[in-house]
Amino acid sequence: MPRTKTNALADDLDEGDAATSSGKPNYSVPAVEKALDIIEYLAAEGVPMTRAQLARALNRQPPELFRMLTCLESRGYLWRDSGSNAYALTLKLFELSRTHSPYEGLLRVAEPHMRALAAQLRESLHLSMLHGDQVMVIAQEESPKPFRLSVEVGTLHSVAGTTSGRVLLAHLPDDEVAALLKRDATHRQLSAAGRQTLRERLARIRTQGYEWSEGEWFESGIDLGVPIGSPQSRVKAALVMATLRRKGEGPTLADVLPALQACAQAIGAAAGIIKGDTT
Repeated sequence: MPRTKTNALADDLDEGDAATSSGKPNYSVPAVEKALDIIEYLAAEGVPMTRAQLARALNRQPPELFRMLTCLESRGYLWRDSGSNAYALTLKLFELSRTHSPYEGLLRVAEPHMRALAAQLRESLHLSMLHGDQVMVIAQEESPKPFRLSVEVGTLHSVAGTTSGRVLLAHLPDDEVAALLKRDATHRQLSAAGRQTLRERLARIRTQGYEWSEGEWFESGIDLGVPIGSPQSRVKAALVMATLRRKGEGPTLADVLPALQACAQAIGAAAGIIKGDTT
């Protein structure tokens, strides 16, 4: 009897349902895993690769990848160069991620609020979110001052070693905090006393609703961070003002905290992740 697509899928599911050595069921689907191996490897390498190159890299036989590569190409996930027959990722995954990304709406509504506040305070602002085990800067508005702090959009930073990261950690459930800190390089380098100090610091941030730090990266630097979102919201972000204290002069907490909190509230309300006035 010929092996139909339905039979093939059933075979894949039967293989995946086999128990592992630990006695727990393994629900892997070999065909799906093969496709994901190809996509993830091409994404990691960042250069086109032939079927033979992919087979060697993934420890598979070239004929084994033929149908999968053909399928991914026909669905628009891969592009094949007619000269070299090398495969590369298209922009389809990026387009799909943008279609349903909850962050697009946040960025869209945050931009005018951040621009207005940067002009009002004459200080730089950046917006950050968790990205895997780190914090990613997803938006920035620079101060109009000739000398200002700037953080590049798209850069990744430690959750324990940054104002943004600590603000986000302070507003996460304890089990998520523990898991993130376990994988954080900055946290691993802390002594037992340093880790206790960090726990106390996170508790203080959670209670007071902001984080003020001076001289963390260099002597004259000041960071003030507040959260965007609520314990119930799926999207959480940190809004941070970054500035320099020059010749002993700089903003005080009373000068800037109310405006920063109002901006965070307005962004969260406009994005629909917290209740509030969106006007």
